Amino acid sequence: VFTMDDVNEYYGKIESARSAIKRLMAKGMVEKIRNNLYTCVSGETNAPLANRYQIASAITPTAYVSHHTAMEYYGANDQMYYDVYVSSKTEFKDFEFDGYTYVPCKCNEGIESVAYSGGVRVTDRERTVVDSIKEMDKIAGIEEVISNIECMPRLNEKRLLAYLECYQNKFLYQKAGF
Repeated sequence: VFTMDDVNEYYGKIESARSAIKRLMAKGMVEKIRNNLYTCVSGETNAPLANRYQIASAITPTAYVSHHTAMEYYGANDQMYYDVYVSSKTEFKDFEFDGYTYVPCKCNEGIESVAYSGGVRVTDRERTVVDSIKEMDKIAGIEEVISNIECMPRLNEKRLLAYLECYQNKFLYQKAGF
């Protein structure tokens, strides 16, 4: 996943960078995800090379995968959803690309940059559990959330309590069993 600024580093002139991207798009080698966000296309399958987690992490400089999509990233659920939940300090409007709808959410704690993932940033396991409990009606439902939590190998109680404290919601504490 790359932006016009990334391409401009190699050309030095923004007009040349724009022209290069237009040529590559015309040849089917690059696909536009949204304004100023692009991905290369596989010559073998003609599909975008970037996966939904890489795209979600590149939407804004502070974007990261969260909520139910983070559960999918950790392999905790057996269903695949077509809504990709993305949290960011910078606001953005939801959009669709390659069959997935990228939905904005808000929060700012517990973010990990995953090594060797192509730039994926995702909420840690504890934060993902708290978000799933908090938004269970919107995202999955109680049965799915319980199933997802059972798939998590270990959770750090101190981190869970810290994320619950961030939300300052007594009902959320009760839903989480505290």
